[in-house]
Amino acid sequence: MYFERTNADLTPGTFRALGNSVEIMPTGERVLYRVEFEGEKIAKLRIIDAVTRAEKQSAESVFLFPAKHYVTPEHERARAISQIRAELKMQLAKFERQGKLLEAERLKRRVSYDLAMIREIGYCNGIENYSRHFDGRSEGEPPFSLLDYFPKNFLTVIDESHVTVPQIGGMFAGDRSRKETLVDFGFRLPSAKDNRPLMFEEFEERVGQVIYTSATPGPYEKEKSGKKNIVEQIVRPTGLLDPMIDIRPVTGSQGSTLKSPELRSNLSQVQDVIEEVAGVVKRGNRVLITTLTKKMAEDLNDYLKERKIKSAYLHSDVETLERIEILTSLRRGEVDALVGVNLLREGLDLPEVELVAILDADKEGFLRSEVSLIQTIGRAARNSAGRVILYADQETESLKKAVGETRRRRTAQEMYNKKHGITPTTIIKNIKDITEELRSEHSKAIISLLEVDKELYKKNPRKFIANKKKEMAEAVRELDFESAALLRDEILALTGKGTTGRRPKK
Repeated sequence: MYFERTNADLTPGTFRALGNSVEIMPTGERVLYRVEFEGEKIAKLRIIDAVTRAEKQSAESVFLFPAKHYVTPEHERARAISQIRAELKMQLAKFERQGKLLEAERLKRRVSYDLAMIREIGYCNGIENYSRHFDGRSEGEPPFSLLDYFPKNFLTVIDESHVTVPQIGGMFAGDRSRKETLVDFGFRLPSAKDNRPLMFEEFEERVGQVIYTSATPGPYEKEKSGKKNIVEQIVRPTGLLDPMIDIRPVTGSQGSTLKSPELRSNLSQVQDVIEEVAGVVKRGNRVLITTLTKKMAEDLNDYLKERKIKSAYLHSDVETLERIEILTSLRRGEVDALVGVNLLREGLDLPEVELVAILDADKEGFLRSEVSLIQTIGRAARNSAGRVILYADQETESLKKAVGETRRRRTAQEMYNKKHGITPTTIIKNIKDITEELRSEHSKAIISLLEVDKELYKKNPRKFIANKKKEMAEAVRELDFESAALLRDEILALTGKGTTGRRPKK
Protein backbone atom coordinates (compact mmCIF):
# COMPACT_ATOMS: atom_id res chain seq x y z
CA MET A 1 0.00 0.00 0.00
CA TYR A 2 3.02 2.25 -0.62
CA PHE A 3 3.90 2.66 3.07
CA GLU A 4 7.66 2.80 3.53
CA ARG A 5 9.45 0.85 6.24
CA THR A 6 11.68 2.68 8.72
CA ASN A 7 13.51 1.90 11.94
CA ALA A 8 13.62 5.59 12.94
CA ASP A 9 10.89 8.01 14.02
CA LEU A 10 7.63 7.54 12.13
CA THR A 11 6.35 10.11 9.68
CA PRO A 12 3.07 10.00 7.71
CA GLY A 13 3.12 7.09 5.27
CA THR A 14 5.71 5.00 7.15
CA PHE A 15 5.66 1.95 9.42
CA ARG A 16 8.09 -0.01 11.59
CA ALA A 17 8.22 -3.45 13.15
CA LEU A 18 8.96 -3.44 16.88
CA GLY A 19 9.22 -6.90 18.38
CA ASN A 20 5.77 -8.48 18.33
CA SER A 21 4.07 -5.34 17.09
CA VAL A 22 3.87 -3.13 14.01
CA GLU A 23 3.41 0.64 14.28
CA ILE A 24 1.88 2.52 11.36
CA MET A 25 1.43 6.27 10.88
CA PRO A 26 -1.39 6.95 8.38
CA THR A 27 -1.06 9.80 5.91
CA GLY A 28 -4.04 11.85 7.13
CA GLU A 29 -3.63 11.73 10.94
CA ARG A 30 -0.89 12.42 13.49
CA VAL A 31 -1.52 9.18 15.36
CA LEU A 32 0.00 5.71 15.38
CA TYR A 33 -1.83 2.47 14.84
CA ARG A 34 -0.07 -0.21 16.90
CA VAL A 35 -0.93 -3.76 15.86
CA GLU A 36 0.22 -6.28 18.49
CA PHE A 37 0.56 -9.93 17.57
CA GLU A 38 0.51 -13.23 19.38
CA GLY A 39 1.99 -15.65 16.89
CA GLU A 40 0.13 -15.22 13.61
CA LYS A 41 -2.92 -13.53 15.19
CA ILE A 42 -3.63 -9.92 16.08
CA ALA A 43 -3.96 -9.67 19.87
CA LYS A 44 -4.57 -5.92 20.28
CA LEU A 45 -5.13 -2.88 18.12
CA ARG A 46 -4.26 0.44 19.75
CA ILE A 47 -4.43 4.07 18.60
CA ILE A 48 -1.51 6.04 20.11
CA ASP A 49 -0.66 9.73 20.23
CA ALA A 50 2.34 10.26 17.92
CA VAL A 51 3.97 12.85 20.23
CA THR A 52 3.31 11.68 23.80
CA ARG A 53 2.96 7.99 22.88
CA ALA A 54 0.00 7.83 25.25
CA GLU A 55 -2.72 5.37 24.30
CA LYS A 56 -5.78 7.26 23.02
CA GLN A 57 -8.03 4.24 22.64
CA SER A 58 -8.19 0.54 21.94
CA ALA A 59 -9.93 -0.35 18.71
CA GLU A 60 -11.57 -3.37 17.12
CA SER A 61 -10.78 -2.14 13.60
CA VAL A 62 -9.25 0.80 11.72
CA PHE A 63 -9.41 1.88 8.10
CA LEU A 64 -5.98 2.17 6.52
CA PHE A 65 -5.81 3.92 3.16
CA PRO A 66 -2.86 3.75 0.75
CA ALA A 67 0.00 6.12 1.50
CA LYS A 68 -0.09 7.28 -2.14
CA HIS A 69 -3.16 7.66 -4.29
CA TYR A 70 -3.58 7.56 -8.03
CA VAL A 71 -6.60 9.91 -7.96
CA THR A 72 -8.99 9.91 -10.90
CA PRO A 73 -12.73 10.71 -11.30
CA GLU A 74 -15.19 7.83 -11.34
CA HIS A 75 -16.11 8.23 -15.03
CA GLU A 76 -12.39 8.27 -15.96
CA ARG A 77 -11.82 5.13 -13.93
CA ALA A 78 -14.69 3.38 -15.71
CA ARG A 79 -13.25 4.39 -19.08
CA ALA A 80 -9.79 3.15 -18.10
CA ILE A 81 -11.16 -0.20 -16.89
CA SER A 82 -13.00 -0.62 -20.18
CA GLN A 83 -9.80 0.09 -22.17
CA ILE A 84 -7.76 -2.31 -20.01
CA ARG A 85 -10.30 -5.08 -20.63
CA ALA A 86 -10.21 -4.45 -24.39
CA GLU A 87 -6.39 -4.56 -24.41
CA LEU A 88 -6.43 -7.77 -22.32
CA LYS A 89 -8.80 -9.40 -24.83
CA MET A 90 -6.48 -8.50 -27.73
CA GLN A 91 -3.33 -9.70 -25.94
CA LEU A 92 -4.96 -13.01 -24.91
CA ALA A 93 -5.99 -13.62 -28.52
CA LYS A 94 -2.41 -12.91 -29.64
CA PHE A 95 -0.96 -15.37 -27.09
CA GLU A 96 -3.45 -18.06 -28.17
CA ARG A 97 -2.47 -17.63 -31.82
CA GLN A 98 1.18 -18.04 -30.80
CA GLY A 99 0.42 -21.09 -28.70
CA LYS A 100 1.47 -19.34 -25.46
CA LEU A 101 -1.23 -20.83 -23.26
CA LEU A 102 0.73 -20.50 -20.00
CA GLU A 103 1.46 -16.82 -20.68
CA ALA A 104 -2.20 -16.21 -21.57
CA GLU A 105 -3.44 -17.77 -18.32
CA ARG A 106 -0.85 -15.86 -16.28
CA LEU A 107 -1.82 -12.54 -17.85
CA LYS A 108 -5.56 -13.20 -17.49
CA ARG A 109 -5.25 -13.91 -13.77
CA ARG A 110 -2.99 -10.94 -13.11
CA VAL A 111 -5.07 -8.34 -14.93
CA SER A 112 -8.40 -9.72 -13.66
CA TYR A 113 -7.15 -9.47 -10.08
CA ASP A 114 -5.83 -5.93 -10.66
CA LEU A 115 -9.16 -4.82 -12.16
CA ALA A 116 -11.06 -6.30 -9.21
CA MET A 117 -8.80 -4.37 -6.80
CA ILE A 118 -9.25 -1.13 -8.77
CA ARG A 119 -13.04 -1.53 -8.76
CA GLU A 120 -13.28 -2.40 -5.07
CA ILE A 121 -10.70 -0.14 -3.37
CA GLY A 122 -9.51 2.18 -6.12
CA TYR A 123 -5.94 0.95 -6.54
CA CYS A 124 -3.80 -2.14 -7.04
CA ASN A 125 -0.10 -2.87 -6.64
CA GLY A 126 1.61 -1.78 -9.84
CA ILE A 127 -1.27 0.49 -10.91
CA GLU A 128 1.32 2.73 -12.58
CA ASN A 129 1.62 0.08 -15.31
CA TYR A 130 -1.91 1.04 -16.39
CA SER A 131 -1.14 4.78 -16.32
CA ARG A 132 -1.57 5.20 -20.09
CA HIS A 133 -5.24 4.25 -19.78
CA PHE A 134 -5.88 6.51 -16.79
CA ASP A 135 -4.04 9.45 -18.40
CA GLY A 136 -5.89 9.02 -21.69
CA ARG A 137 -2.61 8.86 -23.62
CA SER A 138 -2.17 7.19 -27.00
CA GLU A 139 0.13 4.21 -27.50
CA GLY A 140 3.77 5.33 -27.56
CA GLU A 141 3.00 8.81 -26.24
CA PRO A 142 5.49 9.92 -23.54
CA PRO A 143 4.30 9.96 -19.92
CA PHE A 144 3.95 13.12 -17.88
CA SER A 145 6.95 14.00 -15.75
CA LEU A 146 8.18 16.67 -13.35
CA LEU A 147 9.49 18.64 -16.32
CA ASP A 148 5.89 19.25 -17.47
CA TYR A 149 5.21 21.34 -14.35
CA PHE A 150 7.91 23.98 -14.95
CA PRO A 151 7.23 27.28 -16.79
CA LYS A 152 8.61 27.83 -20.26
CA ASN A 153 12.33 28.52 -20.71
CA PHE A 154 13.31 27.36 -17.22
CA LEU A 155 16.98 26.70 -16.41
CA THR A 156 18.32 23.16 -16.02
CA VAL A 157 21.72 22.57 -14.43
CA ILE A 158 23.19 19.09 -15.07
CA ASP A 159 26.03 18.30 -12.67
CA GLU A 160 28.79 15.83 -13.59
CA SER A 161 27.32 15.94 -17.10
CA HIS A 162 29.92 13.54 -18.53
CA VAL A 163 28.16 10.83 -16.47
CA THR A 164 24.62 12.20 -16.17
CA VAL A 165 23.93 12.81 -19.88
CA PRO A 166 24.74 9.21 -20.92
CA GLN A 167 22.61 7.96 -18.00
CA ILE A 168 19.62 10.00 -19.18
CA GLY A 169 20.21 8.63 -22.67
CA GLY A 170 20.30 5.03 -21.45
CA MET A 171 17.27 5.06 -19.13
CA PHE A 172 14.65 4.42 -21.80
CA ALA A 173 16.46 1.46 -23.37
CA GLY A 174 17.05 -0.21 -20.00
CA ASP A 175 13.42 0.16 -18.96
CA ARG A 176 12.13 -1.00 -22.36
CA SER A 177 14.25 -4.15 -22.27
CA ARG A 178 12.82 -5.13 -18.86
CA LYS A 179 9.22 -4.30 -19.82
CA GLU A 180 9.40 -6.29 -23.06
CA THR A 181 10.39 -9.38 -21.06
CA LEU A 182 7.42 -8.86 -18.70
CA VAL A 183 5.04 -8.43 -21.62
CA ASP A 184 6.39 -11.38 -23.63
CA PHE A 185 5.95 -13.78 -20.70
CA GLY A 186 2.47 -12.62 -19.71
CA PHE A 187 3.28 -10.65 -16.57
CA ARG A 188 2.08 -7.31 -17.97
CA LEU A 189 -0.05 -5.84 -20.74
CA PRO A 190 1.78 -4.11 -23.62
CA SER A 191 0.55 -0.73 -22.31
CA ALA A 192 2.97 -1.17 -19.37
CA LYS A 193 5.75 -0.17 -21.82
CA ASP A 194 4.28 3.35 -21.84
CA ASN A 195 4.92 3.75 -18.12
CA ARG A 196 8.54 4.62 -18.85
CA PRO A 197 11.34 7.18 -18.63
CA LEU A 198 11.54 9.82 -21.32
CA MET A 199 13.57 9.13 -24.43
CA PHE A 200 16.60 11.39 -24.69
CA GLU A 201 15.00 13.35 -27.55
CA GLU A 202 11.86 13.87 -25.41
CA PHE A 203 14.02 15.06 -22.50
CA GLU A 204 15.76 17.57 -24.80
CA GLU A 205 12.40 18.91 -25.99
CA ARG A 206 11.20 19.54 -22.43
CA VAL A 207 14.19 21.28 -20.86
CA GLY A 208 14.77 24.97 -21.43
CA GLN A 209 18.20 26.54 -21.11
CA VAL A 210 20.83 24.06 -19.90
CA ILE A 211 24.12 24.48 -18.07
CA TYR A 212 26.38 21.42 -18.14
CA THR A 213 28.97 21.33 -15.35
CA SER A 214 31.87 18.91 -15.39
CA ALA A 215 35.64 18.81 -14.99
CA THR A 216 35.67 16.54 -18.04
CA PRO A 217 32.80 17.49 -20.39
CA GLY A 218 31.91 14.88 -23.00
CA PRO A 219 31.49 15.26 -26.78
CA TYR A 220 27.73 15.89 -26.46
CA GLU A 221 28.09 18.87 -24.12
CA LYS A 222 30.88 20.38 -26.22
CA GLU A 223 28.86 20.02 -29.42
CA LYS A 224 25.67 21.48 -27.89
CA SER A 225 27.52 24.41 -26.30
CA GLY A 226 29.79 25.40 -29.14
CA LYS A 227 33.16 27.05 -28.51
CA LYS A 228 31.61 30.44 -27.68
CA ASN A 229 29.47 29.10 -24.84
CA ILE A 230 32.08 27.06 -22.96
CA VAL A 231 33.14 28.75 -19.71
CA GLU A 232 36.21 27.55 -17.79
CA GLN A 233 36.24 27.80 -14.00
CA ILE A 234 39.67 26.45 -13.13
CA VAL A 235 40.71 29.05 -10.54
CA ARG A 236 39.65 28.07 -7.01
CA PRO A 237 38.76 30.52 -4.18
CA THR A 238 41.32 28.75 -1.97
CA GLY A 239 44.06 29.24 -4.56
CA LEU A 240 44.57 25.48 -4.70
CA LEU A 241 46.38 24.13 -7.73
CA ASP A 242 45.82 21.02 -9.76
CA PRO A 243 48.33 18.47 -8.41
CA MET A 244 51.91 17.94 -9.53
CA ILE A 245 52.23 14.83 -11.71
CA ASP A 246 55.08 12.34 -11.60
CA ILE A 247 55.29 9.43 -14.09
CA ARG A 248 57.23 6.36 -12.90
CA PRO A 249 57.86 2.89 -14.41
CA VAL A 250 55.62 -0.12 -13.74
CA THR A 251 57.98 -2.99 -14.56
CA GLY A 252 59.75 -4.75 -11.71
CA SER A 253 61.68 -7.90 -10.84
CA GLN A 254 60.10 -11.34 -10.82
CA GLY A 255 60.20 -14.11 -8.23
CA SER A 256 59.16 -12.13 -5.15
CA THR A 257 57.21 -13.59 -2.23
CA LEU A 258 54.03 -11.70 -3.12
CA LYS A 259 50.97 -13.96 -3.30
CA SER A 260 49.16 -12.17 -6.14
CA PRO A 261 50.53 -12.82 -9.68
CA GLU A 262 49.37 -9.31 -10.59
CA LEU A 263 51.37 -7.82 -7.74
CA ARG A 264 54.41 -10.00 -8.50
CA SER A 265 54.56 -8.79 -12.08
CA ASN A 266 54.21 -5.20 -10.91
CA LEU A 267 56.61 -5.33 -7.97
CA SER A 268 58.36 -2.06 -8.79
CA GLN A 269 55.25 0.12 -8.57
CA VAL A 270 53.99 -1.66 -5.44
CA GLN A 271 57.26 -1.21 -3.56
CA ASP A 272 57.45 2.41 -4.68
CA VAL A 273 53.90 3.05 -3.43
CA ILE A 274 54.76 1.58 -0.02
CA GLU A 275 57.73 3.92 0.32
CA GLU A 276 55.58 6.89 -0.72
CA VAL A 277 52.80 5.98 1.72
CA ALA A 278 55.28 5.86 4.61
CA GLY A 279 56.45 9.40 3.81
CA VAL A 280 52.92 10.78 3.46
CA VAL A 281 51.80 9.21 6.76
CA LYS A 282 54.75 10.83 8.58
CA ARG A 283 53.45 14.19 7.37
CA GLY A 284 50.00 13.37 8.77
CA ASN A 285 48.29 13.01 5.39
CA ARG A 286 46.54 10.20 3.48
CA VAL A 287 46.92 8.27 0.21
CA LEU A 288 44.49 7.01 -2.43
CA ILE A 289 45.67 4.10 -4.62
CA THR A 290 43.71 2.95 -7.68
CA THR A 291 44.10 -0.49 -9.25
CA LEU A 292 42.58 -2.12 -12.32
CA THR A 293 40.79 -5.05 -10.63
CA LYS A 294 38.96 -5.83 -7.39
CA LYS A 295 41.26 -8.79 -6.80
CA MET A 296 44.35 -6.60 -7.04
CA ALA A 297 42.75 -4.03 -4.71
CA GLU A 298 42.14 -6.71 -2.08
CA ASP A 299 45.60 -8.27 -2.51
CA LEU A 300 47.32 -4.89 -2.32
CA ASN A 301 45.29 -4.01 0.77
CA ASP A 302 46.44 -7.25 2.45
CA TYR A 303 50.05 -6.60 1.40
CA LEU A 304 49.97 -3.07 2.83
CA LYS A 305 48.63 -4.39 6.12
CA GLU A 306 51.46 -6.95 6.24
CA ARG A 307 53.80 -3.95 6.01
CA LYS A 308 52.04 -2.42 9.06
CA ILE A 309 50.28 0.23 6.97
CA LYS A 310 46.73 1.05 8.07
CA SER A 311 44.82 0.45 4.84
CA ALA A 312 41.36 -0.41 3.55
CA TYR A 313 39.89 -1.13 0.12
CA LEU A 314 36.81 0.25 -1.58
CA HIS A 315 34.98 -1.26 -4.55
CA SER A 316 31.43 -1.92 -5.76
CA ASP A 317 30.94 -4.98 -3.54
CA VAL A 318 31.34 -2.85 -0.41
CA GLU A 319 27.96 -1.76 1.02
CA THR A 320 27.07 1.96 0.84
CA LEU A 321 27.08 2.51 4.61
CA GLU A 322 30.38 0.69 4.94
CA ARG A 323 31.85 2.93 2.22
CA ILE A 324 30.89 6.00 4.26
CA GLU A 325 32.48 4.51 7.37
CA ILE A 326 35.70 3.72 5.46
CA LEU A 327 35.96 7.23 3.99
CA THR A 328 35.33 8.77 7.41
CA SER A 329 38.02 6.52 8.91
CA LEU A 330 40.43 7.75 6.23
CA ARG A 331 39.73 11.37 7.11
CA ARG A 332 40.14 10.72 10.83
CA GLY A 333 43.48 8.97 10.36
CA GLU A 334 42.21 5.54 11.40
CA VAL A 335 43.10 4.52 7.82
CA ASP A 336 46.18 5.92 6.07
CA ALA A 337 45.84 4.38 2.60
CA LEU A 338 42.65 3.61 0.69
CA VAL A 339 42.84 1.19 -2.25
CA GLY A 340 40.08 1.30 -4.88
CA VAL A 341 39.13 0.49 -8.45
CA ASN A 342 36.58 2.89 -9.92
CA LEU A 343 35.01 4.57 -6.89
CA LEU A 344 37.83 7.00 -6.13
CA ARG A 345 36.65 9.50 -8.74
CA GLU A 346 33.70 11.92 -8.98
CA GLY A 347 32.28 13.38 -5.80
CA LEU A 348 35.08 12.48 -3.36
CA ASP A 349 36.14 15.56 -1.41
CA LEU A 350 38.98 14.50 0.92
CA PRO A 351 41.25 17.41 1.99
CA GLU A 352 43.54 15.06 3.91
CA VAL A 353 44.63 13.26 0.73
CA GLU A 354 48.13 14.38 -0.28
CA LEU A 355 48.93 11.61 -2.75
CA VAL A 356 46.95 9.77 -5.43
CA ALA A 357 48.80 6.78 -6.90
CA ILE A 358 47.41 5.32 -10.13
CA LEU A 359 48.79 1.84 -10.81
CA ASP A 360 49.03 0.58 -14.41
CA ALA A 361 48.14 4.01 -15.77
CA ASP A 362 49.22 2.94 -19.27
CA LYS A 363 46.54 0.23 -19.66
CA GLU A 364 44.26 1.93 -22.20
CA GLY A 365 40.54 1.40 -21.48
CA PHE A 366 37.58 2.77 -19.53
CA LEU A 367 39.38 2.80 -16.17
CA ARG A 368 42.38 4.55 -17.68
CA SER A 369 40.64 6.77 -20.21
CA GLU A 370 41.31 10.50 -20.37
CA VAL A 371 38.13 11.25 -18.38
CA SER A 372 38.83 8.62 -15.70
CA LEU A 373 42.43 9.76 -15.28
CA ILE A 374 41.52 13.46 -14.98
CA GLN A 375 38.74 12.72 -12.48
CA THR A 376 41.04 10.53 -10.37
CA ILE A 377 43.87 13.06 -10.53
CA GLY A 378 41.41 15.69 -9.26
CA ARG A 379 41.10 13.87 -5.91
CA ALA A 380 44.52 15.31 -4.98
CA ALA A 381 43.44 18.89 -5.70
CA ARG A 382 41.99 19.54 -2.21
CA ASN A 383 45.37 19.60 -0.49
CA SER A 384 48.00 22.31 -1.00
CA ALA A 385 50.68 19.57 -1.13
CA GLY A 386 48.61 17.40 -3.47
CA ARG A 387 50.45 15.31 -6.04
CA VAL A 388 49.84 12.32 -8.30
CA ILE A 389 52.09 9.42 -9.29
CA LEU A 390 51.20 7.67 -12.56
CA TYR A 391 52.87 4.28 -12.99
CA ALA A 392 53.35 3.71 -16.71
CA ASP A 393 55.93 2.15 -19.04
CA GLN A 394 54.47 3.77 -22.16
CA GLU A 395 52.62 6.97 -22.98
CA THR A 396 49.09 6.20 -24.17
CA GLU A 397 46.97 8.83 -25.89
CA SER A 398 44.68 9.05 -22.83
CA LEU A 399 47.64 9.46 -20.50
CA LYS A 400 49.17 12.14 -22.69
CA LYS A 401 45.93 14.14 -22.84
CA ALA A 402 45.17 13.81 -19.12
CA VAL A 403 48.67 14.90 -18.07
CA GLY A 404 48.68 17.74 -20.61
CA GLU A 405 45.30 19.06 -19.47
CA THR A 406 46.24 18.89 -15.77
CA ARG A 407 49.50 20.74 -16.36
CA ARG A 408 47.71 23.37 -18.48
CA ARG A 409 45.26 24.06 -15.67
CA ARG A 410 48.01 24.16 -13.05
CA THR A 411 49.98 26.72 -15.08
CA ALA A 412 46.92 28.97 -15.40
CA GLN A 413 46.21 28.68 -11.65
CA GLU A 414 49.81 29.50 -10.73
CA MET A 415 49.76 32.61 -12.94
CA TYR A 416 46.49 33.80 -11.37
CA ASN A 417 47.78 33.22 -7.82
CA LYS A 418 51.00 35.08 -8.58
CA LYS A 419 49.15 38.01 -10.12
CA HIS A 420 46.78 38.37 -7.14
CA GLY A 421 49.18 37.36 -4.34
CA ILE A 422 47.24 34.24 -3.35
CA THR A 423 48.84 31.46 -1.31
CA PRO A 424 47.22 28.02 -1.88
CA THR A 425 45.40 26.83 1.25
CA THR A 426 44.21 23.30 1.99
CA ILE A 427 40.43 23.03 2.35
CA ILE A 428 39.22 22.95 5.97
CA LYS A 429 36.24 20.63 6.22
CA ASN A 430 34.53 19.19 9.28
CA ILE A 431 34.56 15.42 9.57
CA LYS A 432 30.98 14.19 9.73
CA ASP A 433 29.81 10.62 9.68
CA ILE A 434 26.18 10.13 8.70
CA THR A 435 26.39 6.60 10.09
CA GLU A 436 26.51 8.20 13.55
CA GLU A 437 23.15 9.83 12.82
CA LEU A 438 21.81 6.50 11.63
CA ARG A 439 23.00 4.85 14.82
CA SER A 440 21.27 7.62 16.80
CA GLU A 441 18.01 6.78 15.04
CA HIS A 442 18.75 3.12 15.70
CA SER A 443 19.02 3.90 19.44
CA LYS A 444 15.66 5.70 19.41
CA ALA A 445 14.08 2.63 17.85
CA ILE A 446 15.64 0.43 20.57
CA ILE A 447 14.11 2.65 23.29
CA SER A 448 10.68 2.35 21.67
CA LEU A 449 11.11 -1.40 21.42
CA LEU A 450 12.00 -1.70 25.12
CA GLU A 451 8.94 0.33 26.10
CA VAL A 452 6.75 -2.21 24.32
CA ASP A 453 8.43 -5.41 25.55
CA LYS A 454 9.66 -4.78 29.10
CA GLU A 455 6.49 -6.06 30.76
CA LEU A 456 6.48 -9.25 28.68
CA TYR A 457 10.11 -9.82 29.59
CA LYS A 458 9.38 -9.58 33.33
CA LYS A 459 6.72 -12.31 33.14
CA ASN A 460 9.00 -14.99 31.70
CA PRO A 461 12.53 -13.76 30.85
CA ARG A 462 13.89 -17.07 29.56
CA LYS A 463 10.96 -17.76 27.22
CA PHE A 464 10.88 -14.15 26.04
CA ILE A 465 14.61 -14.08 25.12
CA ALA A 466 14.27 -17.46 23.36
CA ASN A 467 11.42 -16.08 21.26
CA LYS A 468 13.40 -12.93 20.46
CA LYS A 469 16.39 -14.97 19.31
CA LYS A 470 14.08 -17.01 17.10
CA GLU A 471 12.65 -13.82 15.57
CA MET A 472 16.18 -12.49 15.03
CA ALA A 473 17.23 -15.68 13.23
CA GLU A 474 14.12 -15.52 11.01
CA ALA A 475 14.86 -11.88 10.15
CA VAL A 476 18.42 -12.82 9.12
CA ARG A 477 17.11 -15.67 6.94
CA GLU A 478 14.80 -13.19 5.19
CA LEU A 479 17.75 -10.75 4.77
CA ASP A 480 15.95 -8.19 6.98
CA PHE A 481 19.14 -7.10 8.71
CA GLU A 482 17.71 -3.85 10.11
CA SER A 483 15.09 -5.74 12.15
CA ALA A 484 17.69 -8.33 13.16
CA ALA A 485 19.92 -5.52 14.48
CA LEU A 486 17.06 -4.05 16.53
CA LEU A 487 16.16 -7.44 18.01
CA ARG A 488 19.78 -8.22 18.82
CA ASP A 489 20.32 -4.92 20.61
CA GLU A 490 17.05 -5.26 22.50
CA ILE A 491 18.22 -8.66 23.78
CA LEU A 492 21.52 -7.13 24.88
CA ALA A 493 19.73 -4.27 26.66
CA LEU A 494 17.24 -6.52 28.46
CA THR A 495 19.92 -8.95 29.60
CA GLY A 496 22.10 -6.09 30.88
CA LYS A 497 24.89 -6.51 28.32
CA GLY A 498 24.47 -3.08 26.70
CA THR A 499 23.81 -2.17 23.06
CA THR A 500 26.27 -1.95 20.23
CA GLY A 501 24.34 0.31 17.87
CA ARG A 502 26.09 -1.54 15.08
CA ARG A 503 24.57 -3.18 12.03
CA PRO A 504 24.94 -6.99 11.85
CA LYS A 505 27.39 -8.25 9.25
CA LYS A 506 25.75 -9.79 6.24
